[in-house]
Order: sequence, then structure tokens, then C-alpha cells
Amino acid sequence: MTAHWTMAADTPEDEGDFGVALDSRPKTKRPPLYKVLILNDDYTPMEFVIMVLERFFGLTHQESFELMLTVHKKGLAVVGVYSREIAETKVAQVLDMAQRHEHPLQCTMEKE
Repeated sequence: MTAHWTMAADTPEDEGDFGVALDSRPKTKRPPLYKVLILNDDYTPMEFVIMVLERFFGLTHQESFELMLTVHKKGLAVVGVYSREIAETKVAQVLDMAQRHEHPLQCTMEKE
């Protein structure tokens, strides 16, 4: 004697329906980004600003030179956009370097 199974016979009615559990995690937002800005002053040598831009922001000499001129002419320039932690680190690096070389160069960050 051979047993025959059907879909209805495989699942007793008192066990109820089983569905696929859907993962209902809320969509996470990307963390906010921060602009790092260099501010102009009348005392920090242009060569120092170029060196800072090359060293801490990975810019080429030409890019650094052009950005330094923007800072000089417009009073400030955005030198990069980063997560909060990276922006804070870059600002601290620039301010530390400026202080060690006794330059009043200012660097700040603001939420994008």
C-alpha cells in the first residue's frame, strides 16, 4: 500500500498559516557631513597654507595654490567635506600645525 500526500494533507489545519517574516528595520539616515573651511588672515604665509593643504587634504601643489588664492581673495574656502570625526581631526591637525609654526591660520568646520 502506497501513501499519497497532498499539500492539504501535509499541513494540519490547526497549525495555521506560516508566512515569510519580513525584516522591518527602519531606514537609517546617512550621517551628516561637515565642510572644513580655511579662513584668510593677513599674517600666515601663502606657502604655509599651500603646505597644509597638500599635507592634510591630499591636494596637488596646483590645487593647493588655487585654493590658497581663493582663501586669500574671498576670505575663506571649503577645503573638503567629511564625516564629523574626520572633519574634527583635520581641523585639529591644521590648528596644531599653525600653532607649532606660530601662525594665526584658522580652520573650522560647519554642517553641510
